Amino acid sequence: MRKSSSRKSSSRKSSSKFLALSLLSAVLVAAPVIKAYAAGGDEPKPPATDSSTKGKKKANKSSSIDSPKFLAGYHAAYSTIYDHHDYANAIDQLKALGQDDRADVANLIGYSYRKLGDYKLSQVWYERALKADPNHVRTWQYYGLWQLEQGNREQAEYHLQKIAQLAGNDSSEYRSLAAALESPPGTGLVY
Repeated sequence: MRKSSSRKSSSRKSSSKFLALSLLSAVLVAAPVIKAYAAGGDEPKPPATDSSTKGKKKANKSSSIDSPKFLAGYHAAYSTIYDHHDYANAIDQLKALGQDDRADVANLIGYSYRKLGDYKLSQVWYERALKADPNHVRTWQYYGLWQLEQGNREQAEYHLQKIAQLAGNDSSEYRSLAAALESPPGTGLVY
């Protein structure tokens, strides 16, 4: 009797997890204006709309924000970065998505180049991410950390203020960059 009960419990837990993940996915796709979602991270957001392109048709990309293929590729690259710390492979994975004009993707490419020590390419990708979405909080955070690593404390403080405007002083991005700014100059950053 105990085995049957534990199997039912395990089955219910799996079903509950699946339902929760399905609902979360639906909410994230349907409501990209949620502040936490807009901050960037493991769920990419749709590209920012450019008022200069309104009414004009843009070439259709082979993968879109709600494409299972794109999302699976993005999640795989995200895991490659944060779980495996394999930045070179992650860059290849992200570029293969064909969506490197999307802020979330460009930001992760910039982050990966920064972690590999290629600060010039990292800067190019951070600026590309901000061009795609000037309000992309995670890029302001990562680029602020880049600024600190380059010894540009004033620029890092500017990035911190930009994060405060966009996401507030309680956001994880703000707290991360603020903590890095409190560290003595020359201290190696972990993030």
